[in-house]
Amino acid sequence: MAGSESDGGTESRPVRDHLSEVRRAFHRDPEPAWCEFATTARVVEYAERIGVDELHYGPDITDPENRLSVPPEAELEGWFRRARERGADPDVLERLRGGHTGAVAVLERGPGPTVALRVDIDALHVAESDDPGHRPAAEGFRSENEGVMHACGHDGHATIGLGVLDAVRGSEFSGTLKVLFQPAEEVAGGAKAMATGGHLDDVDSLLAVHLGLDRPTGTVVAGVVRTLAVRRFRAEFSGTSAHAAKNPEAGDNAIQAAVSAASDLYAVPRHGGGATRVNVGHVEGGAPGHTNVVADRAAFEAEVRGEDTELMEHMFEECATVIRTAAERHGCEVEITVEGEAPREDSDPETAGAVEAAARAHSDVTETIPSADFGASEDATYLMKRVKENGGNAAYAVVGTDHPGGHHSPTFDIDERSLDIAVDVLSDAVVRLGAE
Repeated sequence: MAGSESDGGTESRPVRDHLSEVRRAFHRDPEPAWCEFATTARVVEYAERIGVDELHYGPDITDPENRLSVPPEAELEGWFRRARERGADPDVLERLRGGHTGAVAVLERGPGPTVALRVDIDALHVAESDDPGHRPAAEGFRSENEGVMHACGHDGHATIGLGVLDAVRGSEFSGTLKVLFQPAEEVAGGAKAMATGGHLDDVDSLLAVHLGLDRPTGTVVAGVVRTLAVRRFRAEFSGTSAHAAKNPEAGDNAIQAAVSAASDLYAVPRHGGGATRVNVGHVEGGAPGHTNVVADRAAFEAEVRGEDTELMEHMFEECATVIRTAAERHGCEVEITVEGEAPREDSDPETAGAVEAAARAHSDVTETIPSADFGASEDATYLMKRVKENGGNAAYAVVGTDHPGGHHSPTFDIDERSLDIAVDVLSDAVVRLGAE
């Protein structure tokens, strides 16, 4: 892919000097969770061009026992073939087979602490707008994978990770920098596996970053707090089919059980100990056109959130009780499977302070906010928790960007000026953390 038309023929230029072109190459070729084959190959290619000291990818960067929400093999293979057809390095791809996507790039710069930066790389199942007013459509970098797009800025995040590698490589930083290009954030399925994959065990300070989140270009939040712990799960109901007219009493209606349970989840009482959430996002069951059959299969996907991990787990147990009760009431069996999760973890003042100092020193940063509530969930908290358990520190920063459409919408886009701000601020923060 290097030097191809898709990335502007930029093989001889430092990544730091053409962030917009790098980001647009990622934007054209979005891939969903655990299917980021071409994306990882492009990360590897750029990292080698930058000249990192170590580059890890494939099964050795994640713990296979903790990978969550991995798609079926047929789906993985389809995206694998597509990446190969689009020219991704076949040797790199072979190491990624089976959905072992993501990468860890390492710079060794003498004695000093180990600092890590986490960026996520997956896209969403959202059909990107083709409206002429949507800049990616107007300027020729709209998603080429119909039904999938970078609707949350992860194309920018991957670019920032590469830009920071490039900037720190030429800086006075002393120590070790690791940039973690994490798969499967959108399904809360990748960070737990990366946290237990071994590459964080020697990290003294961890930074994570997100673009936008309704903060305008020029704003930097040095460290978010009050993330919501989250658990995503699937409930599959098994009943007994029967003729819906001749002998409906012989059936055990899985759709009825699923719909009843889904509705009842919204009646689970909220907790007085803090904010809690529950939502059912997808329901399926029966077969198209079979209105004369009592359905023996149905399922839904849902999530619970809590202001802390204990509140989230309380909500999950309450919801599980509701689901099992509905299944029993309708004569069905049910299996509940956790598909993704993340704990609550807050930024620590020391690490956030390095980001704050870097932001205040940057001429294009118009507002620096030391700390702010996140109000949502992010599985980077698994990585933050792991580093803190090992005696290190961690912070999650937000770099503002003007986005015409909301996150996860078909018209989402970023102000590419924010890429330069993010790289400057984060690379400066890395240098500051290395000097501590």
